[in-house]
Amino acid sequence: MATATFAPSTAAKTTKKKTSTPQVIYTGEIAKKVVGYNGTTPVSISISNGKITNITALDNKETPNYFNRAKEKVFKQYVGKTIDEALKLDADVATGATYSSEALIKNIKMGLQQAKGSSASSDKSTKKTKATKSKGKSKKRMTR
Repeated sequence: MATATFAPSTAAKTTKKKTSTPQVIYTGEIAKKVVGYNGTTPVSISISNGKITNITALDNKETPNYFNRAKEKVFKQYVGKTIDEALKLDADVATGATYSSEALIKNIKMGLQQAKGSSASSDKSTKKTKATKSKGKSKKRMTR
């Protein structure tokens, strides 16, 4: 009679990390009123797994020397942070490129607000509406 023996698996257990779909936020439209020294300063913000992975400056009319100084100072303060961390950040501006720096910071914050809003909108769909009575009248109240 043949017998089979089963040894416990020696393969390492792998756990799946919760991953989210990468997002790219373009601020050209949502921040079209945000201007630096010479005009608008749109950016593209890449977000993956809830963290900012890259920020890229898009076409603008800023003076390259000053704008590059602003990008170097501002962008590195945000990359690697979560959306919430970045929204709370009081970022430093580049000396001599204050207008460009402030415009970049505003663009980034507006883009992150949009990204946060789009992820929060999926949370809103899980809320339930409960009817309550007050003084004989029916009212609707949002609950979690």
